[in-house]
Amino acid sequence: MSKILVVDDEINMQVVLRAMLKKEGYEVLTAPDGREALKVLAAERGNIDVVVTDLKMPNLDGMGLLERVMKDYPATPVIMITAHGTVATAVDALKMGAFDYITKPFEQDELKNVIFKAIKTRWLSDEEFVASSDEIDRYGIIGASNPMIEIFETIKRVAPTTTTILIAGETGTGKELIANAIHINSPRKNNPLIKINCAAIAENLMESELFGYEKGAFTGAVVTKPGRFELAHKGTLFLDEVGELPKEMQVKLLRVIQEQAFERVGGLKTIKVDVRLITATNRNLFQDVKDGRFREDLFYRLNVLPIQLPSLRERKDDIPTLTAFFIDRFNNKLSMDIKGLDDGVMELFVDYDWPGNIREMENLLERLVLMARGQTITLEDVPGEIKTAVYEQSLLPPEKQKSQFKDFIRSQTEDVEKQMIARCLDECGGNVTRAAQHLGLSRKGLQLKMIKYNLRK
Repeated sequence: MSKILVVDDEINMQVVLRAMLKKEGYEVLTAPDGREALKVLAAERGNIDVVVTDLKMPNLDGMGLLERVMKDYPATPVIMITAHGTVATAVDALKMGAFDYITKPFEQDELKNVIFKAIKTRWLSDEEFVASSDEIDRYGIIGASNPMIEIFETIKRVAPTTTTILIAGETGTGKELIANAIHINSPRKNNPLIKINCAAIAENLMESELFGYEKGAFTGAVVTKPGRFELAHKGTLFLDEVGELPKEMQVKLLRVIQEQAFERVGGLKTIKVDVRLITATNRNLFQDVKDGRFREDLFYRLNVLPIQLPSLRERKDDIPTLTAFFIDRFNNKLSMDIKGLDDGVMELFVDYDWPGNIREMENLLERLVLMARGQTITLEDVPGEIKTAVYEQSLLPPEKQKSQFKDFIRSQTEDVEKQMIARCLDECGGNVTRAAQHLGLSRKGLQLKMIKYNLRK
């Protein structure tokens, strides 16, 4: 159950929002102002999925609360509720890091949609950990292995430029951290870094999210609202999961990249922007281009300077450092005093493939720090599925242990394909034409696969 914190000095608004959100299945906490909201966040140890706050409040207003949340709980989305006359302030809040804003009076469905989008964005976020400046040394990213040194050098070279960058890597490898590092080391660092997760936005809302809309453009558009491109003017726009963009939006994005101009939904005025674009994906966009799912011309516009992030299994030298960092972090967060890992646990961690990468390590270590039986995490504390995965990995032939995970998957797929073809040929009495029809292949295609798998008699 997702947990929502509603912050408003009007009791009636608290009651209405609590009832509405509870009906949607959320757990709802409330606070009358920003100061009390910070106490709730501290009591919940930051485990709030979304903060919904009014702008004007006594003691600590919405902007002050936003500033504190961005500093102390940067992974928590903040949604601002504002009156018509303070839309400009709400836009400033977006530039400070607020997730979104809605204006009073608002439709309940509008708030529900924004909250759902915020929660989904948090679920889909690739940011494995957020370290403050006194916790880390380089770019907010921990790592001293050769692959990470190369990434640091790449950041150093590309940050001062305006070149469009495509960051590729598996889920959980830290693509958003790389985008942050590029921005804060660029000449645009004092201007906004605006982020949007393309996988979290409904297809029919994508255009208004990117380009904004004019008042009256559609039902519910009671005010003019700038889009993410407009908010990122003179700064950086980070499009995460860009491979999820629908085809229609790919065309419109291509035009903005080429012309640095667009029109809001329902508007006629062309708006010029100066935006540095950084995109990220966990998909193989080159393969998507070949399969017709992604436009080739847009791919080459985005892929001007590609950065390929290594998976955690490709940088195992960093595992001890990352482990120490997370244990220290969760000791502080959970008020624990875990000293470290037994040697056997560290060996297990190094042998494990970490399919969820650093995010998986972070979640596992939070659990282990919280549930450890003593001051040292032992093998008894480690979940059985981790130990089983390492044991099963050790049973693979040496050549498969050394191969990349994708190569192993491909070989398994080919084994299955071979078995299916052999079985189908047997059922068809060796008749290649009939077998090809059953398999949905051309006769020539099936013959080539029979040669490949040595299935010809």
